This record gives sequence, C-alpha cells and structure tokens, in this order.
Amino acid sequence: MVNVGVIGLGKMGLSHFSIINAHDNVKVVGVCDSSSYVLDVLSKYTGVDTFSDYEKMLESTGVEAVVISTPSKFHAPMVRACLERGLHVFCEKPFCLDPADSLALAKLASDRGLVSQVGYHNRHVGAFAEAKRLLDLGVLGKVSHVLAEAYGPVVLKPKGSTWRSRKEEGGGALYDYAAHPVDLLTWYFGRPETVSGTYLGHVFSEDTEDEVFTTLDWGGGLSGQLSVSWSDESHRKMTTRVTVWGTNGKIYVDRQEIQVYLRDGVEAPEGYDTGWTVRYTTELSDEVDFYVRGEEYSAQLATFVKRVEEGAIRGAADFVEAAAADEVLYAIANNDRAGVRPVATGETTDTTPRRRSWRERRAARRAVRAELKG
Repeated sequence: MVNVGVIGLGKMGLSHFSIINAHDNVKVVGVCDSSSYVLDVLSKYTGVDTFSDYEKMLESTGVEAVVISTPSKFHAPMVRACLERGLHVFCEKPFCLDPADSLALAKLASDRGLVSQVGYHNRHVGAFAEAKRLLDLGVLGKVSHVLAEAYGPVVLKPKGSTWRSRKEEGGGALYDYAAHPVDLLTWYFGRPETVSGTYLGHVFSEDTEDEVFTTLDWGGGLSGQLSVSWSDESHRKMTTRVTVWGTNGKIYVDRQEIQVYLRDGVEAPEGYDTGWTVRYTTELSDEVDFYVRGEEYSAQLATFVKRVEEGAIRGAADFVEAAAADEVLYAIANNDRAGVRPVATGETTDTTPRRRSWRERRAARRAVRAELKG
C-alpha cells in the first residue's frame, strides 16, 4: 500500500484524486489546496485529511508519494520540497517553466533513487504508443518529416485574469496546449537541435499566445513542424495528432486511431499490410480499473504507482524525459524574437552573482544530461 498526498485540487487535481483514491494499492493520506470550500467538501464527503499548507501535509501524514497539480509556476519549488524529503513525485505538465530547474530536479530525483513522472497522458493512449513501437521498429525506413498538431476550443473570447492567462505563471497555448504534441515529438525522435520561424499569435488573449507555429530540426535530414491553436472552434474538444513521413511510407495518428501506409515491397510488421492499415485505440489499449475522462488518465497513475512499488526509477515521461520537452518549449518561447535558436541555449530565470553566458549554461546542461544518461 502506497500512501499518497495530492497537492492542488483544480480540474486535473480532482480528477487525479478520484482516480488514485480508487486504486486498490493506494491510500490517500492528505490533500492540499488554497480553496477552503473544496477542502470542506472533500473532508465532509470523503473523510480525507485536508491541508492549506503543503509542507504541513508532507510533514504530518506519513506520505510516500505526491501528486502535484498546481499552476505551473509552483512546480519547481514544490517538486524540490518533495524530493528533498525522499518522496516519489507525479507532477502535472509542463514540468518546469525553466529548463535549468527541470534538469536539476531530474538529477536530484535520480541521485535520491526516487520515482518521477510528468502527466503527459498521451503516452498511455494506445494509438500513440503503437506509433512509437512502429517507429522504433524502423517500419517507415528513414524518417524525413513530422507534423505535430493540437487544436481545440479553449479560448474563444477575451478571458478574465487567471493563472492560465498570465504568461509568467505558465499560461498560454504554448505551455498549456503545445506541451502535449511537443512531448510526443521528443518521445518519438528525441530532443531537436534547433527551432526556427516561430510565430506566437494572439486571437483573443492579450498577455498570452493563442496560436503556436514553429519549425524544428533534428539534423540528419529530419525536420518537423508544430501547429497549435486553442482558439479553434471547428473542433469540439482538444484534438492532438501526429503525421510522420518516411522512405517506406507514412503514419497518421491521433487519440482515436493509427493509420499506416506502407509502399509496395516493404516488409510489413504483423498486423499490417502494404497500402493502408487502420487500427483503433480501442483494440490497442488495455482496460483500466477505474475510468475518469479517459483510460489514459487512469493508466498513467497506475503506471506511477506500479513504478513506486517496484522501485523503477526510470520510466515513460519521467523527469529526465520531461526535461527534454521543457527545453524545447523554452526555445520556442524565446524563438519568436530570436530567429533560429539552438534548443537549451537560451536565457533562463536562474541568476548567480556572476551571470553565466549562454555557452556556460549550455555546457552545464549538457553535463547534467550526460550524467543522467550514464
């Protein structure tokens, strides 16, 4: 039995609470939020211990693992506080707004032997996972181009002031929306070398972007494009999809299905033929014990709990992998005014008595990545 605490009880936090509270091998020993109303309701109807100060929850409940679902700007200090107490951490995406924090926390988790995971739920969608398997098998041959897209009707009028509408707190379509296809890109192909031609567009929002368009380059002949808008009412809900072109054919994948086209003469893997093959997420996904919003949300938390039980330090969407997505997001955020930008070489919010040059920071990050890979 794993004792779990939940920090942050907004939309995602309440979803995570309901899912993990139903897990047979989990006991939720405390929840924390700034809303006294939410805490009162949970205390009354679930009997769980409630806290308005997360550090008091960490110190007084015997918690072993923590689920963090707060606004993005709080992730770094909260994650660090948990890791320094020897606690396993599941953190909502994006991991950190400053990739220097992401890499430092990934190293801290690794050094302490702690399980870490970030809430990139598409990793647990059957169709996206099947695309990863086929790419790893080399089914497409040499991959030349990839298009990652995400569209949805989130912001369709000027919004009031919340953390999602404030850029410095992690709001905007880039960190809140584009993070998902960016994570798929880094999962499939690793961290790109550069981003260029970025456009962060405003449709309804004044302080944050509603659209994100950019070009990525991995070197070796692989290029990619990212196209994202959360102000697209032609979609009923968020739609994320990836299209990959290679010398052997093409893969098109979204949450519902994977479509694979293989040229004549290509050796097709089991379950596929030359020409078009369509497989559906329903046939590619395992059943989950408790359903809220989608199987993938339950699956990711079940994976986290299993890794904690088994002591599996490395795993899908752990802090090391999430740091790669954070580096790309940061490069995109700064590329809008900087032209071609090497990933992970931009300014950070980290300051020291003598501010290090971007070359020194790049070298430091490369050293951390090399140590984590080792």
